[in-house]
Amino acid sequence: MSWFLSVLGLLLTLLTLLLALYLITARRYQSSDSVANSYDQWTEDGILEFYWGEHIHLGHYGLPPRRKDFLTAKSDFVHEMVRWGGLDKLPPGTTVLDVGCGIGGSSRILAKDYGFAVTGVTISPQQVQRAQELTPQGVNAKFLVDDAMALSFPDASFDVVWSIEAGPHMPDKAVFASELMRVLKPGGVLVVADWNQREDRQIPLNFWEKPVMQQLLDQWSHPAFSSIEGFSELLSATGLVEGEVITADWSQQTLPSWLDSIWQGVAKPSGLVRFGLSGLIKSLREVPTLLLMRLAFGTGLCRFGMFRAVRTESPSQATEQISTEIVQV
Repeated sequence: MSWFLSVLGLLLTLLTLLLALYLITARRYQSSDSVANSYDQWTEDGILEFYWGEHIHLGHYGLPPRRKDFLTAKSDFVHEMVRWGGLDKLPPGTTVLDVGCGIGGSSRILAKDYGFAVTGVTISPQQVQRAQELTPQGVNAKFLVDDAMALSFPDASFDVVWSIEAGPHMPDKAVFASELMRVLKPGGVLVVADWNQREDRQIPLNFWEKPVMQQLLDQWSHPAFSSIEGFSELLSATGLVEGEVITADWSQQTLPSWLDSIWQGVAKPSGLVRFGLSGLIKSLREVPTLLLMRLAFGTGLCRFGMFRAVRTESPSQATEQISTEIVQV
């Protein structure tokens, strides 16, 4: 009995130390540099690409979700997003800005399968370098280091602006929304997929949701999550949206991604040889966050938001809307 208690005490001590280490080594958002540094590190060591492939975003498993290969689900997500946004009806040569392009997985599909002329931007120099390495000659996709909070492109530069899971890294969601719409041509289409939290203006976070949400922010360099309703309002408030912002909730379609991402570590044991002990430790360190993400999206604390907006054809209409809002304030 004493032996059992000793082992139990040792395990509890070890778990406490691991939890403390997990909390102490959080990648809290400090500035755009902290986001860039995090992605530089994830890209440079190659672990994320090895397990998640060239798409650093969730997969689409259908509704109701069905069993599917993790990497296949990720590429399927891009095609589902194209169809949902109506981009499959656009002609070859359509210019697309992929904001938060990662290592270019979505950009390459948009260029190869749909014939679009794609420019991918990310704040991480290492991601740009890797995206360039993975893009074959003849694929009309180029990659640049740029800040989504202050895009370097002139107004009305692109037919389509596209973004997947970049919003949580943006410290000012209103500025992010404004920049996305600003670089879109009149009549152009914005299609965004993002992690969002529940609308807490309607249902405030409770005692257990607050610490969970804080970890989801701290561990992966997120300053804040917007709600689907909140970000939709911010897009409309730019005064550049024709009609209404169309939204959808893809939480169920993407939910299996979280456990599948953990399963990759088991399904690909060659990673232990390739990345060694340090790689194993780095991989295991992400498991609690992935489980927290599964908990959050599974309980409705977080939601996977889809957004579609068309830029107004008439600049005067946008100006009139902004002027009206100022008068109302």
